[in-house]
Amino acid sequence: MILNQAGTRRFRAYTSKHLDELLQRAGLGDEERLRVRAVATVLPFRTNAYVVEELIDWSAAPDDPIYRLVFPQADMLPETDVARLADLLKAEAPNAEIQVEANRVRARLNPHPAGQKELNVPRIGDEPVPGLQHKYPETVLFFPKQGQTCHAYCTYCFRWAQFVGDADLKFASDDIDQMVGYIRRHPEVTSVLITGGDAMIMGEPVIRRYIEPLLGLEQLESVRIGTKALAYWPQRFTTDPDADSTLELFEQVVAAGKNLAFMAHFTHPRELDSPLVESAVRRILDSGATIRTQAPLIRSINDDPAVWSGMWRRQLRMGMIPYYMFVERDTGPQDYFAVPLARAYEIFRDAYASVSGLCRTVRGPSMSATPGKVCVDGVTEIAGEQVFMLHFIQARDPSLVGRPFFAKYDPTAAWLSDLRPAFADRFPFEAAVEDSLLLV
Repeated sequence: MILNQAGTRRFRAYTSKHLDELLQRAGLGDEERLRVRAVATVLPFRTNAYVVEELIDWSAAPDDPIYRLVFPQADMLPETDVARLADLLKAEAPNAEIQVEANRVRARLNPHPAGQKELNVPRIGDEPVPGLQHKYPETVLFFPKQGQTCHAYCTYCFRWAQFVGDADLKFASDDIDQMVGYIRRHPEVTSVLITGGDAMIMGEPVIRRYIEPLLGLEQLESVRIGTKALAYWPQRFTTDPDADSTLELFEQVVAAGKNLAFMAHFTHPRELDSPLVESAVRRILDSGATIRTQAPLIRSINDDPAVWSGMWRRQLRMGMIPYYMFVERDTGPQDYFAVPLARAYEIFRDAYASVSGLCRTVRGPSMSATPGKVCVDGVTEIAGEQVFMLHFIQARDPSLVGRPFFAKYDPTAAWLSDLRPAFADRFPFEAAVEDSLLLV
């Protein structure tokens, strides 16, 4: 254990070079470890000492949910791809040769879903604005250059392409003036989400450089920070050297009249168990910030109503606001982790039904798809036909928000693109998407 002068654990990252040693703790044999390492040539691996020593139950690995949350699985990718990469590793092939094969696999994994590169990147004149996404009128996403990693990577992460070393796959910018200038040109923007990666991987002086210029923008009502630091490194807000100055920055945002919203990712109740998490949450809330919680529904990790209801109740007691249950996105190893929409709705419904009204701020199951955030409201029968009921929580075309629509029931459908319209020739959003594509 590495301790600082205050006697608390210092941050230590584990990457793919530590993977074989860590996998032995899970009891995996030589061949299984080789196959996991093969998967890790395609999908990113990173964890840290806190996750390894405090969150994972090694006696239950490899079935432990937190282990599955951060460690690649041998069957996450197609068998032929895994076998080919494993053979290259076993033959000690040059890294360049391994990366060529890994890139071929990555290209088939839909690295940027939901039109992130084609539709979301805004322009000033004819020039794209790097590091920004502007999908919905009110909200701009900013990807700070120094925030494009995390304290640990989730195996299901839909932004895995940010972490694999290919510059063509990344969103990132350190041009603060360009971000501010773009927002000034768009008075409809009232919220900025600083995301990545994880914004809280940045030290306080760096994140301050991005946040302070936003405070003078009268049009902004809120600054959001997307982070899993509370789950993976709560020391960021308690004992890290810049913990106090970070919280002072949060107070400054609130004093400027902005709502500072922590978009905190908690995937499993065990991530809430540590007293460090309770202390970190309390300190963040004391700064005047709010904490909203969200996570995707992931097969083999949290696909159980009791897991979700327990998380929501615990979060409520701690002062956090349950916000979203997401559907696993159509990227990376989606087939491995996805839960069919019909089952996702059942899990959400049963969990939602077992909590008080104060927890029912949560929305879901929600798909962040190309036309917007689509919520599955239920399964019903209309005119003798079984259908999904859906509506937009948010949409590229604001006129679609809140309007119900229907899809033919399909017990195997796991994403919006798997669904077919009911009672119509096409979905109400399809014309809007086609129009957007014509303008690109």
